[in-house]
Amino acid sequence: MFTGIVEERGRVVDLRVSDEDAGTAGAARLTVRGPTVSSDAAHGDSIAVSGVCLTVVDRSADTFTVDVMAETLRRSTIGRLRAGDEVNLERSVTASTRLGGHIVQGHVDGTGTLTVRTPHPGYDEIRIAVGSELARYLAPKGAIAVDGVSLTVIDVTDTQDGAEFGIGIIPETRTATTIGRAPLGATVNLEVDVIAKYVERLLAVREREQA
Repeated sequence: MFTGIVEERGRVVDLRVSDEDAGTAGAARLTVRGPTVSSDAAHGDSIAVSGVCLTVVDRSADTFTVDVMAETLRRSTIGRLRAGDEVNLERSVTASTRLGGHIVQGHVDGTGTLTVRTPHPGYDEIRIAVGSELARYLAPKGAIAVDGVSLTVIDVTDTQDGAEFGIGIIPETRTATTIGRAPLGATVNLEVDVIAKYVERLLAVREREQA
């Protein structure tokens, strides 16, 4: 579990997709340089890479390596990474960790597209378009993780294809995360609030039981 408070911006060292002949077509091995999160990383530890929970399989003094399944490549932006790309990094929480953001599982639900960036005194307002499969989980003042960053939804506007929502990016977030540099049209990883998904599931089960 994570909190959506990014510890550092890491940089991709290498991304290698497995050969189809090896029987693992679509899987990949990713190596990232991140001195802070690598400092105490151990084999089997979880690290969120731009919002995607991945398991450490190897490490050096300032890098760590993880395996990425085909499903993760399909649902997230991990498969589009190239050497030199920046990523947001966060180690998993411990019993003594402050929950500074919100409960983030690192299980990306899908992606969105950055459509608008409007500068304001003290912050930027960003708008992100999502498809209908994620739109129903969005609510004003609700929580969402964007590339692993815990953010608050300002407003939600329904569209023909889904919805568009706004978030505010303060100067610290611009500096500490990749969102501050993301251009218009950029694809971002999204994880909706897990509580909303549980509520939806419970209501669906109740409706079937009452039918």
